[in-house]
Amino acid sequence: MRLIFIRHGDPDYVHDTLTEKGKREAELLAQRVKNWDVSKFYVSPLGRAQLTAEYSLKLRGDTAETLPWLREFNGIIPTADGGHRIPWDMYPTEWADKEIYYDRNNWFKSDYMQTGNVEEQLKWVHEGIDKLLADHGYIHENGMFRIEKHSDETLVFFCHFGVSMVMIGHILGISTMNMWHGFNMQPTSVTVLGCEEREGDYGFFRCHVMGCTKHLAGGNEPISNAGYFTDVFQD
Repeated sequence: MRLIFIRHGDPDYVHDTLTEKGKREAELLAQRVKNWDVSKFYVSPLGRAQLTAEYSLKLRGDTAETLPWLREFNGIIPTADGGHRIPWDMYPTEWADKEIYYDRNNWFKSDYMQTGNVEEQLKWVHEGIDKLLADHGYIHENGMFRIEKHSDETLVFFCHFGVSMVMIGHILGISTMNMWHGFNMQPTSVTVLGCEEREGDYGFFRCHVMGCTKHLAGGNEPISNAGYFTDVFQD
């Protein structure tokens, strides 16, 4: 079993679509995706992910299933001024010296996270990806995957940074806070997890590729800085 997570192209968040740069990125991505051996495509219901997927699906003559829980992670926490924010925008001094945030089973139970709907939204995504993998024969239990039926399928998810980190952290057994703050996926980047099945009935996913943007380099398209708080390395 192989899972591929693709972030949408450079976003126009106000209109929930792609910028002109994002469209160029999606076109280059489509050239990369067109020859993949893919069993099933899944896509977020949000416009920027739908449009990114559209370029690849049209080129392949393929379709995707829209899953509501693949939308960008909607867990929010209140701010002192009466507003709200998303957890991956927290500053290091607010969480990095607190052990609870490194606990994959309890980080969302911190006093601050409990003031918002983070746990509720987290459960929605966890249950969504677990059910999908179970439907393909991979049962998530005791930190591993019990394999009811071996599969060589490749499943591709067109979605978003935040929700991808939720799913990947859940699958790998890593606190989502570590995923959100320690890793990034630039627009149209490709992240690949493969299930190693060395014990027959049980397997464990390993990250093969994280945030690969080689299709952009091949098309002389700079990597977008969206979602990153420093300059992106341009290779």
